[in-house]
Amino acid sequence: MSSGTYAPELNAVEYLWAHAKRSLANLAGVALDRLEALVRKCLKQLQYRPDILDGFLTGTGLSLDLPPPSP
Repeated sequence: MSSGTYAPELNAVEYLWAHAKRSLANLAGVALDRLEALVRKCLKQLQYRPDILDGFLTGTGLSLDLPPPSP
């Protein structure tokens, strides 16, 4: 059983959502369906920015251990 402690600095997704929220900060008055479209667009754009996504992972201090290529 876990102690319930959460370390957001070790979760790269927290960096992603922080980035998305900064992009959408001034949209409080936007209709919910429009906000959903803007969030989707923001996340879609991030798919094409591996440098930013790598930065989120780097921010955690963790790394991906990829398996060696198969022969």
